[in-house]
Amino acid sequence: MSELWARTALQTYRWLGAAIYPFMGTYVAVRLSRGKEERGRRRERYGRSTLSRPDGPMIWIHAASVGETGAVAALIERIRALGINVILTTGTVTSANFARDRLGPDMLHQYVPLDLKPAVSRFLDHWRPDLAIFAESELWPMTILELGARRIPQVLINGRMSDRSYKRWAKRMAVAESLFEHLSHVAVQTEMDGERFSALGARPVTVTGNLKADVDMPPVDERELRRLAIAIGNRPRWAAISTHEGEEVVAARVHKALQKFRPDLITIVVPRHPSRATALRRTLEERGLTVTCRSLREPVTPKTDIYLGDTIGEMGLYLRLTDIAFVGKSLLGEGGQNPLEPAMLGTAVLSGPHVSAFTEAYQRLVDARAARLVDDETALAKMVHHLLSQPKACEAMGRAGARVVAEMGGALDRTWQALDPYIHPLRVQAALRGEGSKSHHALGAAGPGHPGRSALGWK
Repeated sequence: MSELWARTALQTYRWLGAAIYPFMGTYVAVRLSRGKEERGRRRERYGRSTLSRPDGPMIWIHAASVGETGAVAALIERIRALGINVILTTGTVTSANFARDRLGPDMLHQYVPLDLKPAVSRFLDHWRPDLAIFAESELWPMTILELGARRIPQVLINGRMSDRSYKRWAKRMAVAESLFEHLSHVAVQTEMDGERFSALGARPVTVTGNLKADVDMPPVDERELRRLAIAIGNRPRWAAISTHEGEEVVAARVHKALQKFRPDLITIVVPRHPSRATALRRTLEERGLTVTCRSLREPVTPKTDIYLGDTIGEMGLYLRLTDIAFVGKSLLGEGGQNPLEPAMLGTAVLSGPHVSAFTEAYQRLVDARAARLVDDETALAKMVHHLLSQPKACEAMGRAGARVVAEMGGALDRTWQALDPYIHPLRVQAALRGEGSKSHHALGAAGPGHPGRSALGWK
C-alpha cells in the first residue's frame, strides 16, 4: 500500500509540474526582478543551453550556492585534470559568478533547470551526462526520476540531513525510499547524516567528512588587505558575516551598544546576499550610522561605523580584517552558515543557537572552545565586548578553531575514493580518446597522402 501511495504521489508531482510549466515564466520573471536571475540566461532554467556539448565523457555536478560550489571546486579540478568534461550547475547568480572566478572562464556552467520534466529532459538530452553528482542536500524528485529512467548513475556527496529535512522526509517514508533507491551512492558528512539517509532507504552510505573543511584558505588581494588595514588602523573591530535579513539590524544595534565603551569601534557586515546591499545601506543609515560600501570602493574614514562587504568572493579579505566573526542565519534564520571558513583563518567564531545545518562543525568548535553560541542580541553584544576586552582569550579561540579544521581534513580524498567506481570507467574512456587523438595527430603530421592534416590541428 505504501509503495502504491508513493508512486501515486510522485505521479501527481509529475502531472502538477507539467500543468504549471507553461506559467513558470512569471515565477522566473519575479526572481529576475529581485536580482536572483541573469536576464540573458533565463532560458537555462528551462533546460536550454547556448553552449555546445564537447565530445567525450561528461559528468554533471550540481552545487546549489556559493558554499557548495566552493566545497566541490577542488573535486571538479581533479576530474577535469583527467580529461573528463564537467558541466556545473548552480542555483544562484552569486554562485555562478563565484564559479567563474574560482574555476576560470572555460568552466562549463549553466543554471540548474527547474525540477519539471520538460526542463530536466531538455537539459539531459543536450548534455547527455555519464554521471550525475549532487552536493549536500540538493535532491529534486523529477530530476532523480529522469536520471533513473535513463540509467545514469547518481551520487550525493558531502551529504547532510538537517533535523527539519529528516522530519519532513520521515513523514513521507515511502516517497523517500522510492527516490533514494535511485541514488547509486551517498557520501555524507557525519555519522548522524549517514544514519538518517540509511533510515530513509539510501544504499550504500559512506561517511566521508565535510568537504568544506578541506578547502584552501579563502584567497585575498594582499594589496587591498594592506590598504584597508592601514585605513582601519588600531580601531577595535568585529564582523557579522553571511547575515540574513534582520541580522544586519542586530549587528547595528550591537555596534551602537558597544560604542558607549569604544567610540571608535568599526563593524564589518557581510550579507549572505549582496543584492540586498542598497536597501541595507539605507536601513543602517536611517539608524544614524555612517556606512562605507566595499562595492563602490568608498574609502574607510574615521567616521565609518559600518563597513558593508557587499561583494562576492572576498570573504578572505573581510575575515582577515577581524579576529571576531559572528556567523549569520543563526539568530533570526534557521540552520546557520558554515563556520569553518572563519575558523581556519584563526578567527573567534560566534553564532546564534539555530545551527542545525552545521551541527557537527559547531559541536567540534564549541567542544574545543573555538566557538560560542549566543541566544540573543544582548548575549551577542556581551560576548563581542568580552572578546574585545580580552585579546588573549580571543586569540586562544582562534588557535583552537584552526586546530579543529585541520583535524577535520581528508574529506576530499575519502570522497574521491567513494566516487572512483563511477569515475574510473570515464577516466579510461578519456584516456583512450586522448591516445586516439595523438594517433590522428601523428598521421596528420607524417602520414603519406595527407600533407594538410597537421595544419588542421587534430584534437
